[in-house]
Amino acid sequence: MGLNHNKLRYVILIAGIVLVAFNLRPSITAVGPVISDIRMDTGMSNGAAGLLTTVPLLAFALLSPLAPKIAQRFGNEWTVFMGLILLGIGITIRPTTVIGFLFFGTLLVGAGIAICNVLLPGIVKNTFVRVGLITGAYTLSMNFMASLGSGISVPLAHGLDLGWKNGLLFWGIFTIIALLAWIPQLRKKGQADEVVKPNPAKDSLLKSKVAWQVTLFMGLQSFLFYCLIAWLPEILVSRGIDISIAGWMVSIMQIAGLPTAFLAPYLADRYPNQRGIIIVLSLSYILGLTLLLFGNHIAVLSVSILFAGASQGASIALSLALLSLRARDAKQAANLSGMAQSIGYLLAAVGPFTVGVIFDVFSSWTPSLILFILIATAMFLAGLGAGRDRYVTAEET
Repeated sequence: MGLNHNKLRYVILIAGIVLVAFNLRPSITAVGPVISDIRMDTGMSNGAAGLLTTVPLLAFALLSPLAPKIAQRFGNEWTVFMGLILLGIGITIRPTTVIGFLFFGTLLVGAGIAICNVLLPGIVKNTFVRVGLITGAYTLSMNFMASLGSGISVPLAHGLDLGWKNGLLFWGIFTIIALLAWIPQLRKKGQADEVVKPNPAKDSLLKSKVAWQVTLFMGLQSFLFYCLIAWLPEILVSRGIDISIAGWMVSIMQIAGLPTAFLAPYLADRYPNQRGIIIVLSLSYILGLTLLLFGNHIAVLSVSILFAGASQGASIALSLALLSLRARDAKQAANLSGMAQSIGYLLAAVGPFTVGVIFDVFSSWTPSLILFILIATAMFLAGLGAGRDRYVTAEET
């Protein structure tokens, strides 16, 4: 009876983690495809519309270091629940033509996601032996819903005549489901508080070389992901691809990353050293970006986005797995997650803006594509350090 009860408890927790992961991307990726509708209804400028897509990333960067501190007070599970509530409130008040509420709701969306983003690796580390398998499952769920968010945003708004407001409100359904599914975990408050009990002498990871390598790996892959999501359609159009086909190719890029998003952390968990995985995914990324730089035929460009997409899925999943694999315990995993995601999403936030400025200066996508290849190379070098079989330590120099 006790064994069956434990199995049921793990199944409920895994289901809860997956359902929380469902909410970590679509309320962001759903905005881009309807941004022209939002701009038309609100009268906001192109710059303000671009800032609307950047606000959640800035919230990630600012709140990621605070999430472990909040969890020290309330427990991981209760803090995730509060993050889901913030997300739900943000989704509810965001669909409006009142620009102040639109931005405030978007900020709350980013805040709620940031909290859940940071704490899930610690919960996985604290509960499961095979962290790679669970990380793969929730990363696959997260990436699938990200592609769904961008893929059905326009059909919801125009095909079903819901409009952009109800189209964005639609994603609150998944938040409600996740809140209900997470309720059984709220009994673990005392357990979580014990796990995340602070130890000031060992809390800081800023002196750890491995922590910085994990952080850079996460940050550089985030930079590439959000730059490609933002600008790949324009890059493909400049290569002679029709805009509607370019939109589908961006979706295909995200779908190509689904199998690798599950496979990469699963394999990472089976080996103490993840350098081999990092070599393969980094070289694949560099190859895909190089084909994108020189390719002008749709067949070559299709191959390039398949390579880039597969590498993209593997890199985000592996970066999340490393947050657990490089940490000794759940508390250290949460602190490393806060550090890596704060700096990582700050890089992600400045990436699309920087690429836009580069295009304005050169009127060509070539310099930006060269930058992408250099970023992928730097990600590879950081990954070689992050993939070593060692834990982060505050005393490391």
